[in-house]
Amino acid sequence: MPNFGDPKARLLILGLAPGAHGANRTGRMFTGDRSGDWLYRALFEVGFANQAEASSRRDGLKLKDCAITAICHCAPPANKPSRDEIDNCRDWLNATIDQGNVKVLLALGQIAWKGTLDQAFYRGWLTGRRPRFAHGQQVSLSGGKWLLACYHPSQQNTFTGRLTRKMLRDVFQTARQLIE
Repeated sequence: MPNFGDPKARLLILGLAPGAHGANRTGRMFTGDRSGDWLYRALFEVGFANQAEASSRRDGLKLKDCAITAICHCAPPANKPSRDEIDNCRDWLNATIDQGNVKVLLALGQIAWKGTLDQAFYRGWLTGRRPRFAHGQQVSLSGGKWLLACYHPSQQNTFTGRLTRKMLRDVFQTARQLIE
């Protein structure tokens, strides 16, 4: 699954993997499913997207100073990628981070958080103890970069109220403040 957004973005959103019924069907990350409905609405409300809806690759959606990628680039069984699957996609993730002007990395969910921490340690942006995942967590990285944590906008989290629209919007507002 290809990345989506501005290749020179200062905000890089990292998800788990393409959704089997959304991104795999439409060919664009977080498009055509409820997770994307939540994600793109929040990006639009904070000024990272030109519209709030994402229904297909030809719907006119454009991201501004923001790009979306995933720790894994194919949908894993039961949404739980193995260590091997994550390792097999590492070169793709390295290239994505290398090509951009990333200042804030925003991890959606615990697996994306762990994969992003792996990148931070590998690149020398972070040393010492591994910070634990918690929604809204902010970690200062070397070189003026930041790592943010957000619950994944999955139905499991949004239907139960674990993640609200305000919580999601607040994380993107924090990202906006950190890149400016």
